[in-house]
Amino acid sequence: MRKAPADIASIEDLRKRAHARVPKPFMDYMEAGSFAEITLRENRRDLDSIRFRERVMFDVSDRKLETTMLGEKVSIPVAIGPTGMCGAIWSNGEILSCRAAHDFGIPFSLSTNALLSIEDVRSSVTRPFWFQLYLEKDRGFSKELLERAKKAGCPVLILTMDLHVEGTRYCDVHNGLGVPPKLTPANIWSIVSHPSWAFAMLHSKRWSFGNYAGKVKSGNVAEMAELVKSQLDSSFDVKTLEWVRSLWPGKLLVKGIMDADDAKMAVDAGADAILVSNHGGRQLDSAPSTASVLTGIVDAVGDKAEVYVDSGVRSGLDVLKFLGLGARGCFIGRAYLYGLGAYGEAGVTKALEILEDELSIAMALTGVTDVRKVSRDIILRPPPAPTISAGATSGGPFRDVRVYEES
Repeated sequence: MRKAPADIASIEDLRKRAHARVPKPFMDYMEAGSFAEITLRENRRDLDSIRFRERVMFDVSDRKLETTMLGEKVSIPVAIGPTGMCGAIWSNGEILSCRAAHDFGIPFSLSTNALLSIEDVRSSVTRPFWFQLYLEKDRGFSKELLERAKKAGCPVLILTMDLHVEGTRYCDVHNGLGVPPKLTPANIWSIVSHPSWAFAMLHSKRWSFGNYAGKVKSGNVAEMAELVKSQLDSSFDVKTLEWVRSLWPGKLLVKGIMDADDAKMAVDAGADAILVSNHGGRQLDSAPSTASVLTGIVDAVGDKAEVYVDSGVRSGLDVLKFLGLGARGCFIGRAYLYGLGAYGEAGVTKALEILEDELSIAMALTGVTDVRKVSRDIILRPPPAPTISAGATSGGPFRDVRVYEES
């Protein structure tokens, strides 16, 4: 595996390189938030507003970044989160990202809506990954996916609870993005002007949603895409969570929790862990940032379940901020996809190396020597907390820039 260039210093460097290589419709799909992208911007704004308490009167020469996530040893408190259409960023991207994550010593999560199937990825890697489930209207198919994940040896199921309906992302509408994308003049030009991406895609295992293979008799990709969208189920609730819990013997992490009461309901229904997530600003716009609600959810759950967080991570300093707010670890999406889009497997590795190095430096300068023992004392100024009151407004102007995060 070739290494990423030595002059790549940050996730932002990887983002710029990914933009140069990947056609615009797919970069837009990766980066966009829903509607006016208010929540997308707040995820970054609130992380940026956090200030560390700098401590320098300690010996920090021996720093430990290793910990566990849902019983699994990890080299840093980070997991690769589930991202749909990962394989559209780089040919067979799910396999490459999984290999990079496992070689680095962290979990990889495969999305239901990945281009490659559970079986495609499992047959190409040396050990099991985590699997993310979208609940389908066809409960029989949901059960089938669970059985396939069990057969693949997946130790953790990530159940996404915030996709009753799909948030509208305007750029996807404008771009006519689908699988495959509509052949508009703009899309044709974007693909032709990115020849390295186009050539690599000729070697992709699949150009459709692999986990749904065989569900459309014609095999037509457009029909399969419509099937995936039609299976979104607005009826699932805590009872459905209990049903999934009854079928899944492994660890269960519930993703998409943004409210303390929802977190307690999920734990009572059998969740082993909570993933505080607003889907990277891709679902409910004008929802609060994950940074602003994290501590309240951690306090509500207590020691009944592990609490993780995503949405906004762009550096190892962001990871430490989330740890300081009470998370056990972070999931990343766009941060690793930028690396994947830029340099494939080597780019994912580079993204993880950047996060590790920055986390280590931030720990040293805040007097922290063990990620398992990060306290809230390292946070000098937390993000503004959301309020629930009549006529409440979010303070401060929004930035007139797009800064992005995952799923």
